[in-house]
Amino acid sequence: MIVNCVAYADGCKLPDILLEDIPALRDRSDAFVWLGLREPDEALMTRTRELFGLHELATEDAHHAHQRPKVELYGDCLFVVLRTVQMNEEGKVNFGETHLFVGPRYLVSVRHGASLPYAPVRARCESNPRLLRKGPGFVLYAILDFVVDHYFPILNTVEDAVEELEERFFAGDFNQNDLGRLYALKRDLVELRRATAPLVEVCNYLLTDVFSNHVPEDIRPYFRDVYDHALRINETVDSIREMLALALQ
Repeated sequence: MIVNCVAYADGCKLPDILLEDIPALRDRSDAFVWLGLREPDEALMTRTRELFGLHELATEDAHHAHQRPKVELYGDCLFVVLRTVQMNEEGKVNFGETHLFVGPRYLVSVRHGASLPYAPVRARCESNPRLLRKGPGFVLYAILDFVVDHYFPILNTVEDAVEELEERFFAGDFNQNDLGRLYALKRDLVELRRATAPLVEVCNYLLTDVFSNHVPEDIRPYFRDVYDHALRINETVDSIREMLALALQ
């Protein structure tokens, strides 16, 4: 359930740490902790809440999942919920969730369901000490960017499937199975819309002065880039929905 427990100081990774080491590291003004969890049980979630002083309502959401993408502020802790997406070998779109707790000197990530590991995100952050010195805010951006960018290949695959079915229809090679596939794609797009539409609001909200302590001014351009990607994703979803509606008609 504990994927990683890492501390950084001055943009560099420190030797591996245990949960017991977190209180001492949180007292250091030059360091922050990134604790990564995957589907933690109630006992681990309770311990995490106590270690970081997290709000019980937010930790309850993170433990049980089934939340829509959102941003909330609990004292000095920023709570972010994201929907993640993966496509299996059969072409079915599966969804998961990532819950992020971002404080002055910590970031806790909690993953549920279909979600790619964040090892590439850690490697990306650690390869850029200059930006990693900005603290948990930069890691928040890196995770957000990673999650948003992984919608593009899923949408491209769905778009290709709709176009292929359209071509089969106009070629006269359209059967009952193809109609079932169209309706399955329609359901996937409804879920994709529910997952991606709030992303624009989340990204835009993070750019406001309300979160200036968590998103410093000098890394806001990176969040604006993610915001632009979220807009493109929603435009693509709407475009595919129009194509699918025409195909069904």
